[in-house]
Amino acid sequence: LQTMSGNEHDWLALKPQEPSPSQCCGSGCKPCIYDVYEKELAQWERAKAKQDKSLLMEKKEQSNNSELNPDTFTAFSVSSVEQLTEDTYQYRFELPGKSSLRLSLGQHIVLRGVVNGLEVQRAYTPISPGNAEGYFEVLMKCYEAGLMSQYIKTWKKGDLVFWRGPFGGFPYQPNKYGELLMLASGTGLAPMLPILQSITDDEEDETFVTLVGCFRTFDKIYLKPLLQDLARYWNIRIFYILSQETSLEKLPWSYRGNSYTGRLSEDLMKTIINSCRRKPFVLLCGSTAFNEDMSRYLKAAGIEENSCFVF
Repeated sequence: LQTMSGNEHDWLALKPQEPSPSQCCGSGCKPCIYDVYEKELAQWERAKAKQDKSLLMEKKEQSNNSELNPDTFTAFSVSSVEQLTEDTYQYRFELPGKSSLRLSLGQHIVLRGVVNGLEVQRAYTPISPGNAEGYFEVLMKCYEAGLMSQYIKTWKKGDLVFWRGPFGGFPYQPNKYGELLMLASGTGLAPMLPILQSITDDEEDETFVTLVGCFRTFDKIYLKPLLQDLARYWNIRIFYILSQETSLEKLPWSYRGNSYTGRLSEDLMKTIINSCRRKPFVLLCGSTAFNEDMSRYLKAAGIEENSCFVF
């Protein structure tokens, strides 16, 4: 039996590892981690055929030029951790000097974590404005049994965290839509915020916005001060749907007029759409089940598929 030559062994050690399913965040990134693997594998095969290891040198597993990049992971330092609700945190990451991520609206970035030796990747949408200088902020919900959550919960100030991107996004243009109807469940609020802020920051943008935020209870609403500030603009309305609150009596006065108890039903959806000032274009972000339910209700309310964008 021919044993593997030392040279063969070296080449095998350099062969890129095929990603495991847990490493794909499932958000349709371009390039997906599998695309990156295919590219690296082809590069390895070319180098091996020519027996020239220098051909592998352009393979950058992690970039450290502190620029976000879709192909490779870049390390960013955690500069602050703020707990918003019992299971939701806001993390701020440092960017060198006055640089910004330069994300377009609603784009997401992919986080890589290692838990018990298993690599996991998940997509998150920064909630800071895309042109924020020197930092970016991400809203994260931690689940009791979530692999990525176990990793996130260990972060403290100064830790280095690896991100790549940006991906996706909603190609928003000022005044392109008469009214945006934003349907967000829980942390699905994240991609809506940069769009809302770009509308309120632009005096020329006269788009109406109706944001419907679905949360379990009043305490679970994230970033209340920010939302209350946004709701003061003439063209922004915000409704809260609180699935586990039984009565509005306990809510502060300023929330009672625009909050509903129970789930967002087909009837309530029709009522909200009928109250829109113009025919709305819908932005949707939540769990798969939430997105499926909402898509059904929208269809029943006469909103066509081409008038809807799902994050």
